[in-house]
Amino acid sequence: MSALPSLSLSKPQAIFLKGLDTKFRAYVGGFGSGKTMVGCIDLLLFAGEHPGTVQGYFAPTYRDIRDTFWPTLEEAAEMIGFRLSVRKADKEVHLYRGRVYYGLIICRSMDEPGSIVGFKIARALVDEIDVMPTDKALTAWRKIIARMRLVIPGVVNGIGVTTTPEGFKFVYQTFASGSRRDYSMVQASTYENARFLPPDYIQSLRDSYTEELISAYLMGGFVNLTSGTVYRNYNRVLRRSTETIRDGEDLHIGQDFNVGNMASVVYVERPVGERPGWHAVGELTGVLDTPDLIAAINAKWQGHKIHIYPDATGKSRKTVDASLSDIALLRQARYVVHARDSNPAVKDRINAVNTGYAKGRLWLNDKACPRYAEAQEQQAYDKNGMPDKTTGHDHLNDAGGYVVNWVMPVVKPGVVPVVGSYSIRR
Repeated sequence: MSALPSLSLSKPQAIFLKGLDTKFRAYVGGFGSGKTMVGCIDLLLFAGEHPGTVQGYFAPTYRDIRDTFWPTLEEAAEMIGFRLSVRKADKEVHLYRGRVYYGLIICRSMDEPGSIVGFKIARALVDEIDVMPTDKALTAWRKIIARMRLVIPGVVNGIGVTTTPEGFKFVYQTFASGSRRDYSMVQASTYENARFLPPDYIQSLRDSYTEELISAYLMGGFVNLTSGTVYRNYNRVLRRSTETIRDGEDLHIGQDFNVGNMASVVYVERPVGERPGWHAVGELTGVLDTPDLIAAINAKWQGHKIHIYPDATGKSRKTVDASLSDIALLRQARYVVHARDSNPAVKDRINAVNTGYAKGRLWLNDKACPRYAEAQEQQAYDKNGMPDKTTGHDHLNDAGGYVVNWVMPVVKPGVVPVVGSYSIRR
Protein backbone atom coordinates (compact mmCIF):
# COMPACT_ATOMS: atom_id res chain seq x y z
CA MET A 1 0.00 0.00 0.00
CA SER A 2 2.09 2.87 -1.28
CA ALA A 3 0.01 5.83 -0.17
CA LEU A 4 -2.70 6.43 2.36
CA PRO A 5 -5.44 9.05 2.09
CA SER A 6 -5.00 12.21 4.14
CA LEU A 7 -7.74 12.40 6.76
CA SER A 8 -9.29 15.51 8.23
CA LEU A 9 -8.90 14.97 11.97
CA SER A 10 -9.49 16.89 15.14
CA LYS A 11 -6.32 18.14 16.85
CA PRO A 12 -6.44 15.46 19.61
CA GLN A 13 -7.02 12.73 16.99
CA ALA A 14 -3.99 13.91 15.02
CA ILE A 15 -1.88 13.92 18.18
CA PHE A 16 -2.99 10.39 19.05
CA LEU A 17 -2.14 9.07 15.58
CA LYS A 18 1.04 11.06 14.87
CA GLY A 19 2.23 12.86 17.97
CA LEU A 20 2.50 10.11 20.60
CA ASP A 21 5.48 7.83 20.10
CA THR A 22 5.28 5.67 23.22
CA LYS A 23 4.48 1.97 23.33
CA PHE A 24 1.17 2.60 25.12
CA ARG A 25 -1.01 5.55 24.04
CA ALA A 26 -4.37 6.72 25.38
CA TYR A 27 -7.06 8.90 23.81
CA VAL A 28 -9.33 10.07 26.65
CA GLY A 29 -12.39 11.97 25.50
CA GLY A 30 -16.00 12.87 26.04
CA PHE A 31 -18.97 11.28 24.30
CA GLY A 32 -18.85 11.94 20.57
CA SER A 33 -15.19 13.02 20.63
CA GLY A 34 -14.25 10.43 18.00
CA LYS A 35 -12.62 7.88 20.31
CA THR A 36 -13.55 4.62 18.61
CA MET A 37 -13.20 6.20 15.17
CA VAL A 38 -9.61 7.30 15.76
CA GLY A 39 -8.84 3.90 17.25
CA CYS A 40 -10.20 2.18 14.15
CA ILE A 41 -8.19 4.49 11.90
CA ASP A 42 -5.11 3.61 13.94
CA LEU A 43 -5.64 -0.12 13.34
CA LEU A 44 -6.23 0.37 9.63
CA LEU A 45 -3.18 2.59 9.14
CA PHE A 46 -1.04 -0.01 10.90
CA ALA A 47 -2.46 -2.76 8.66
CA GLY A 48 -1.68 -0.61 5.60
CA GLU A 49 1.93 -0.21 6.69
CA HIS A 50 2.34 -3.88 7.67
CA PRO A 51 0.17 -6.06 5.39
CA GLY A 52 -0.72 -9.53 6.63
CA THR A 53 -0.29 -8.80 10.31
CA VAL A 54 -2.62 -9.74 13.18
CA GLN A 55 -4.05 -7.10 15.53
CA GLY A 56 -6.50 -7.18 18.43
CA TYR A 57 -9.56 -5.22 19.54
CA PHE A 58 -10.77 -5.44 23.13
CA ALA A 59 -14.05 -4.04 24.51
CA PRO A 60 -15.91 -4.38 27.82
CA THR A 61 -18.53 -6.72 26.30
CA TYR A 62 -19.23 -8.58 23.07
CA ARG A 63 -22.24 -6.31 22.57
CA ASP A 64 -19.82 -3.37 22.34
CA ILE A 65 -17.90 -5.23 19.65
CA ARG A 66 -21.06 -5.90 17.66
CA ASP A 67 -22.85 -2.58 18.12
CA THR A 68 -19.96 -0.11 18.19
CA PHE A 69 -16.68 -1.46 16.85
CA TRP A 70 -17.78 -3.31 13.73
CA PRO A 71 -19.97 -0.46 12.37
CA THR A 72 -17.31 2.16 13.16
CA LEU A 73 -14.53 0.06 11.63
CA GLU A 74 -16.63 -0.37 8.49
CA GLU A 75 -17.08 3.40 8.22
CA ALA A 76 -13.37 4.02 8.73
CA ALA A 77 -12.46 1.28 6.24
CA GLU A 78 -14.65 2.79 3.53
CA MET A 79 -13.02 6.18 4.08
CA ILE A 80 -9.50 4.78 3.74
CA GLY A 81 -10.23 2.28 0.99
CA PHE A 82 -10.32 -1.03 2.84
CA ARG A 83 -12.91 -3.78 2.57
CA LEU A 84 -13.95 -5.85 5.59
CA SER A 85 -15.00 -9.44 6.01
CA VAL A 86 -16.57 -9.77 9.47
CA ARG A 87 -16.74 -13.34 10.77
CA LYS A 88 -19.13 -12.91 13.67
CA ALA A 89 -18.96 -16.48 14.94
CA ASP A 90 -15.17 -16.28 15.25
CA LYS A 91 -15.20 -12.63 16.46
CA GLU A 92 -12.74 -11.75 13.71
CA VAL A 93 -12.42 -9.09 11.03
CA HIS A 94 -10.36 -9.72 7.88
CA LEU A 95 -9.03 -6.70 5.99
CA TYR A 96 -8.69 -6.37 2.22
CA ARG A 97 -7.76 -3.61 -0.20
CA GLY A 98 -8.85 -4.65 -3.66
CA ARG A 99 -7.80 -8.27 -3.87
CA VAL A 100 -4.87 -7.87 -1.51
CA TYR A 101 -5.21 -9.32 1.98
CA TYR A 102 -4.08 -6.90 4.69
CA GLY A 103 -4.51 -8.88 7.85
CA LEU A 104 -6.73 -9.88 10.72
CA ILE A 105 -8.25 -8.18 13.77
CA ILE A 106 -9.16 -10.56 16.61
CA CYS A 107 -11.98 -9.21 18.81
CA ARG A 108 -12.37 -10.21 22.45
CA SER A 109 -14.39 -9.13 25.48
CA MET A 110 -12.52 -7.87 28.54
CA ASP A 111 -15.48 -8.97 30.63
CA GLU A 112 -14.18 -12.50 30.04
CA PRO A 113 -10.40 -12.20 30.55
CA GLY A 114 -10.10 -15.96 30.25
CA SER A 115 -10.88 -15.64 26.52
CA ILE A 116 -7.80 -13.47 25.96
CA VAL A 117 -5.49 -16.45 25.38
CA GLY A 118 -4.14 -18.58 22.57
CA PHE A 119 -3.18 -15.96 19.98
CA LYS A 120 -0.38 -13.50 19.18
CA ILE A 121 -0.86 -9.94 17.97
CA ALA A 122 1.38 -7.02 17.00
CA ARG A 123 -0.99 -4.17 17.82
CA ALA A 124 -4.10 -3.69 19.93
CA LEU A 125 -6.95 -1.25 20.45
CA VAL A 126 -8.46 -1.30 23.96
CA ASP A 127 -11.82 0.51 23.99
CA GLU A 128 -13.69 1.95 27.01
CA ILE A 129 -11.62 0.06 29.58
CA ASP A 130 -12.48 2.64 32.25
CA VAL A 131 -16.11 1.51 32.47
CA MET A 132 -14.84 -1.65 34.16
CA PRO A 133 -13.94 -2.02 37.85
CA THR A 134 -10.29 -1.09 38.31
CA ASP A 135 -9.11 -4.53 39.41
CA LYS A 136 -10.87 -6.23 36.48
CA ALA A 137 -9.46 -3.66 34.06
CA LEU A 138 -5.96 -4.35 35.36
CA THR A 139 -6.44 -8.11 34.91
CA ALA A 140 -7.61 -7.63 31.32
CA TRP A 141 -4.72 -5.22 30.60
CA ARG A 142 -2.15 -7.75 31.77
CA LYS A 143 -3.78 -10.44 29.63
CA ILE A 144 -3.67 -8.18 26.57
CA ILE A 145 -0.01 -7.27 27.13
CA ALA A 146 0.77 -10.98 27.26
CA ARG A 147 -0.68 -11.38 23.73
CA MET A 148 1.70 -8.78 22.22
CA ARG A 149 4.14 -11.39 20.97
CA LEU A 150 3.87 -11.24 17.19
CA VAL A 151 7.22 -10.12 15.82
CA ILE A 152 7.42 -7.64 12.94
CA PRO A 153 11.04 -6.70 12.13
CA GLY A 154 11.73 -3.09 13.07
CA VAL A 155 8.35 -2.59 14.79
CA VAL A 156 7.75 -2.07 18.50
CA ASN A 157 4.42 -3.65 19.40
CA GLY A 158 2.00 -1.24 21.05
CA ILE A 159 -1.47 -0.69 22.45
CA GLY A 160 -3.85 2.19 21.84
CA VAL A 161 -6.49 2.95 24.48
CA THR A 162 -9.64 4.94 23.67
CA THR A 163 -11.98 5.64 26.55
CA THR A 164 -14.34 8.01 28.30
CA PRO A 165 -12.89 9.05 31.69
CA GLU A 166 -14.73 7.36 34.55
CA GLY A 167 -13.14 9.07 37.51
CA PHE A 168 -9.71 8.31 38.93
CA LYS A 169 -9.67 4.69 37.80
CA PHE A 170 -7.43 2.53 35.62
CA VAL A 171 -6.60 5.02 32.86
CA TYR A 172 -5.91 7.86 35.28
CA GLN A 173 -3.71 5.65 37.44
CA THR A 174 -1.89 4.16 34.44
CA PHE A 175 -1.58 7.06 31.97
CA ALA A 176 -2.32 10.41 33.63
CA SER A 177 0.41 10.39 36.26
CA GLY A 178 3.13 10.95 33.64
CA SER A 179 5.53 8.83 35.66
CA ARG A 180 5.66 5.83 33.31
CA ARG A 181 8.19 6.10 30.51
CA ASP A 182 6.27 4.04 27.92
CA TYR A 183 2.86 5.65 28.54
CA SER A 184 1.42 8.84 27.01
CA MET A 185 -2.05 10.36 26.74
CA VAL A 186 -4.09 13.00 24.93
CA GLN A 187 -7.43 14.34 26.21
CA ALA A 188 -10.27 15.51 23.96
CA SER A 189 -13.57 17.28 24.53
CA THR A 190 -16.72 16.68 22.53
CA TYR A 191 -16.46 20.26 21.22
CA GLU A 192 -13.31 19.39 19.28
CA ASN A 193 -15.26 16.88 17.21
CA ALA A 194 -18.44 18.99 16.93
CA ARG A 195 -18.35 19.31 13.14
CA PHE A 196 -18.94 15.57 12.81
CA LEU A 197 -21.94 15.53 15.22
CA PRO A 198 -25.64 16.42 14.93
CA PRO A 199 -26.16 20.14 15.67
CA ASP A 200 -28.11 19.49 18.90
CA TYR A 201 -25.84 16.76 20.25
CA ILE A 202 -23.75 18.84 22.67
CA GLN A 203 -26.68 20.85 23.99
CA SER A 204 -28.64 17.68 24.68
CA LEU A 205 -25.72 16.44 26.80
CA ARG A 206 -25.61 19.70 28.74
CA ASP A 207 -29.38 19.55 29.32
CA SER A 208 -29.26 15.98 30.64
CA TYR A 209 -26.11 15.72 32.77
CA THR A 210 -24.93 16.97 36.14
CA GLU A 211 -21.87 19.24 36.28
CA GLU A 212 -19.61 16.34 37.26
CA LEU A 213 -20.82 14.27 34.33
CA ILE A 214 -20.43 17.23 31.95
CA SER A 215 -16.80 17.56 33.07
CA ALA A 216 -16.17 13.90 32.33
CA TYR A 217 -18.48 13.03 29.44
CA LEU A 218 -18.38 16.34 27.54
CA MET A 219 -15.00 17.84 28.42
CA GLY A 220 -13.08 14.56 28.74
CA GLY A 221 -11.73 15.45 32.18
CA PHE A 222 -10.89 13.27 35.16
CA VAL A 223 -13.28 14.14 37.97
CA ASN A 224 -14.19 12.26 41.10
CA LEU A 225 -17.38 10.40 40.25
CA THR A 226 -17.19 8.04 43.22
CA SER A 227 -16.26 10.05 46.30
CA GLY A 228 -18.56 10.15 49.30
CA THR A 229 -22.02 8.73 48.92
CA VAL A 230 -23.30 7.10 45.76
CA TYR A 231 -26.36 9.37 45.52
CA ARG A 232 -24.47 12.58 46.24
CA ASN A 233 -27.15 14.81 44.70
CA TYR A 234 -29.81 13.65 47.16
CA ASN A 235 -30.50 16.29 49.80
CA ARG A 236 -33.19 15.36 52.30
CA VAL A 237 -34.33 18.98 52.70
CA LEU A 238 -33.97 20.30 49.15
CA ARG A 239 -35.55 17.24 47.55
CA ARG A 240 -38.19 16.57 50.20
CA SER A 241 -41.60 15.70 48.79
CA THR A 242 -44.92 16.13 50.55
CA GLU A 243 -46.80 14.28 47.82
CA THR A 244 -48.82 11.22 48.80
CA ILE A 245 -50.70 8.53 46.93
CA ARG A 246 -54.02 9.67 45.48
CA ASP A 247 -57.07 7.49 45.09
CA GLY A 248 -57.01 5.30 42.00
CA GLU A 249 -53.83 6.70 40.43
CA ASP A 250 -51.18 4.58 38.72
CA LEU A 251 -48.38 3.42 41.01
CA HIS A 252 -44.89 2.70 39.71
CA ILE A 253 -43.02 0.19 41.85
CA GLY A 254 -39.33 -0.62 41.56
CA GLN A 255 -38.62 -4.15 42.73
CA ASP A 256 -35.43 -5.81 43.95
CA PHE A 257 -35.63 -9.56 44.57
CA ASN A 258 -33.97 -10.96 47.70
CA VAL A 259 -35.09 -14.12 49.45
CA GLY A 260 -36.51 -13.06 52.80
CA ASN A 261 -35.81 -9.39 52.15
CA MET A 262 -37.73 -8.18 49.11
CA ALA A 263 -37.37 -4.41 48.60
CA SER A 264 -39.87 -2.13 46.84
CA VAL A 265 -40.02 1.63 46.20
CA VAL A 266 -43.27 3.26 45.02
CA TYR A 267 -43.28 6.33 42.76
CA VAL A 268 -46.04 8.58 41.44
CA GLU A 269 -45.77 11.06 38.61
CA ARG A 270 -46.34 14.77 39.17
CA PRO A 271 -45.53 17.32 36.42
CA VAL A 272 -42.68 19.79 36.91
CA GLY A 273 -43.62 22.57 34.52
CA GLU A 274 -43.88 20.91 31.13
CA ARG A 275 -41.68 17.97 32.11
CA PRO A 276 -42.57 14.86 34.12
CA GLY A 277 -41.50 14.71 37.76
CA TRP A 278 -41.38 11.64 39.95
CA HIS A 279 -41.94 11.33 43.71
CA ALA A 280 -41.05 8.36 45.91
CA VAL A 281 -44.11 7.96 48.14
CA GLY A 282 -43.97 4.42 49.53
CA GLU A 283 -41.73 1.48 50.34
CA LEU A 284 -41.82 -2.18 51.31
CA THR A 285 -38.97 -4.05 53.01
CA GLY A 286 -38.48 -7.45 54.60
CA VAL A 287 -41.12 -9.21 52.47
CA LEU A 288 -40.41 -12.94 52.30
CA ASP A 289 -40.95 -13.84 48.64
CA THR A 290 -42.87 -12.89 45.50
CA PRO A 291 -46.27 -14.35 46.51
CA ASP A 292 -46.04 -12.42 49.80
CA LEU A 293 -45.06 -9.31 47.85
CA ILE A 294 -48.14 -9.61 45.63
CA ALA A 295 -50.34 -10.10 48.68
CA ALA A 296 -48.83 -7.01 50.35
CA ILE A 297 -49.27 -4.83 47.26
CA ASN A 298 -52.86 -5.95 46.76
CA ALA A 299 -53.74 -5.32 50.40
CA LYS A 300 -51.98 -1.96 50.70
CA TRP A 301 -52.80 -0.43 47.33
CA GLN A 302 -56.04 -2.00 46.24
CA GLY A 303 -57.80 -0.07 43.48
CA HIS A 304 -54.59 1.20 41.87
CA LYS A 305 -53.12 0.19 38.53
CA ILE A 306 -49.73 -1.29 39.36
CA HIS A 307 -46.72 -0.78 37.10
CA ILE A 308 -43.75 -2.76 38.34
CA TYR A 309 -40.11 -2.38 37.32
CA PRO A 310 -38.31 -5.50 38.52
CA ASP A 311 -34.75 -6.71 38.73
CA ALA A 312 -34.35 -8.43 35.35
CA THR A 313 -32.81 -11.51 36.99
CA GLY A 314 -36.32 -12.32 38.18
CA LYS A 315 -36.94 -13.83 34.74
CA SER A 316 -34.70 -16.76 35.58
CA ARG A 317 -35.03 -17.17 39.34
CA LYS A 318 -37.82 -19.12 40.96
CA THR A 319 -39.86 -18.34 44.04
CA VAL A 320 -42.24 -20.59 46.03
CA ASP A 321 -43.83 -22.05 42.91
CA ALA A 322 -40.85 -23.73 41.25
CA SER A 323 -42.62 -23.76 37.87
CA LEU A 324 -42.92 -19.97 37.66
CA SER A 325 -40.32 -17.21 37.69
CA ASP A 326 -40.73 -14.16 39.88
CA ILE A 327 -41.57 -11.97 36.88
CA ALA A 328 -44.07 -14.52 35.59
CA LEU A 329 -45.83 -14.36 38.96
CA LEU A 330 -45.99 -10.55 38.75
CA ARG A 331 -47.59 -10.78 35.31
CA GLN A 332 -49.98 -13.43 36.58
CA ALA A 333 -51.04 -10.91 39.25
CA ARG A 334 -52.10 -8.59 36.37
CA TYR A 335 -49.42 -6.01 37.01
CA VAL A 336 -47.93 -4.08 34.09
CA VAL A 337 -44.36 -5.35 34.09
CA HIS A 338 -41.60 -3.18 32.60
CA ALA A 339 -38.54 -5.41 32.23
CA ARG A 340 -35.77 -5.78 29.69
CA ASP A 341 -33.63 -8.84 29.08
CA SER A 342 -30.92 -7.52 31.39
CA ASN A 343 -30.54 -4.89 34.08
CA PRO A 344 -29.22 -1.43 33.17
CA ALA A 345 -25.56 -0.80 33.82
CA VAL A 346 -25.05 0.18 37.46
CA LYS A 347 -23.49 3.53 36.53
CA ASP A 348 -26.41 4.32 34.19
CA ARG A 349 -28.92 3.72 36.96
CA ILE A 350 -26.92 5.84 39.43
CA ASN A 351 -26.46 8.63 36.89
CA ALA A 352 -30.20 8.67 36.19
CA VAL A 353 -31.01 9.09 39.90
CA ASN A 354 -28.35 11.75 40.53
CA THR A 355 -29.35 13.67 37.42
CA GLY A 356 -33.02 13.48 38.41
CA TYR A 357 -32.22 15.14 41.73
CA ALA A 358 -29.89 17.71 40.14
CA LYS A 359 -32.47 18.73 37.53
CA GLY A 360 -35.33 18.96 40.03
CA ARG A 361 -37.29 16.10 38.51
CA LEU A 362 -36.89 13.57 41.32
CA TRP A 363 -38.26 13.92 44.86
CA LEU A 364 -38.54 11.74 47.93
CA ASN A 365 -41.15 11.79 50.74
CA ASP A 366 -38.89 10.81 53.63
CA LYS A 367 -41.84 10.34 55.99
CA ALA A 368 -43.45 7.81 53.67
CA CYS A 369 -40.08 6.25 52.70
CA PRO A 370 -37.81 6.56 55.77
CA ARG A 371 -35.60 3.57 54.95
CA TYR A 372 -35.23 4.59 51.32
CA ALA A 373 -34.21 8.12 52.36
CA GLU A 374 -31.62 6.64 54.73
CA ALA A 375 -30.29 4.37 52.00
CA GLN A 376 -30.00 7.27 49.54
CA GLU A 377 -28.03 9.27 52.12
CA GLN A 378 -25.71 6.55 53.35
CA GLN A 379 -24.70 4.13 50.61
CA ALA A 380 -21.04 4.71 49.72
CA TYR A 381 -18.60 3.33 47.15
CA ASP A 382 -16.26 0.44 47.87
CA LYS A 383 -12.53 0.33 47.04
CA ASN A 384 -13.27 -0.68 43.43
CA GLY A 385 -15.53 2.31 42.82
CA MET A 386 -18.68 0.19 42.97
CA PRO A 387 -21.67 0.77 45.31
CA ASP A 388 -21.03 -0.91 48.65
CA LYS A 389 -23.34 -3.88 49.19
CA THR A 390 -22.26 -4.77 52.72
CA THR A 391 -24.59 -2.41 54.59
CA GLY A 392 -27.93 -3.50 53.13
CA HIS A 393 -28.63 -0.06 51.65
CA ASP A 394 -28.29 -1.43 48.13
CA HIS A 395 -31.65 -3.25 48.04
CA LEU A 396 -33.93 -0.21 48.23
CA ASN A 397 -31.54 1.90 46.16
CA ASP A 398 -31.50 -0.71 43.41
CA ALA A 399 -35.29 -0.97 43.51
CA GLY A 400 -35.81 2.79 43.26
CA GLY A 401 -33.23 3.09 40.53
CA TYR A 402 -35.00 0.60 38.26
CA VAL A 403 -37.99 2.95 38.01
CA VAL A 404 -35.95 6.12 37.55
CA ASN A 405 -33.69 4.62 34.88
CA TRP A 406 -36.77 3.48 32.96
CA VAL A 407 -38.88 6.66 33.12
CA MET A 408 -36.08 9.24 32.75
CA PRO A 409 -32.83 7.55 31.74
CA VAL A 410 -29.66 9.52 31.13
CA VAL A 411 -28.82 8.43 27.62
CA LYS A 412 -26.11 9.89 25.47
CA PRO A 413 -27.60 11.12 22.19
CA GLY A 414 -27.17 8.65 19.38
CA VAL A 415 -24.65 9.44 16.68
CA VAL A 416 -25.57 7.62 13.49
CA PRO A 417 -22.41 6.86 11.51
CA VAL A 418 -22.46 8.59 8.13
CA VAL A 419 -19.90 7.47 5.59
CA GLY A 420 -17.89 10.47 4.49
CA SER A 421 -18.52 12.50 7.64
CA TYR A 422 -14.72 12.73 7.87
CA SER A 423 -13.37 14.46 4.78
CA ILE A 424 -10.66 12.68 2.83
CA ARG A 425 -7.96 14.28 0.72
CA ARG A 426 -6.36 11.81 -1.64
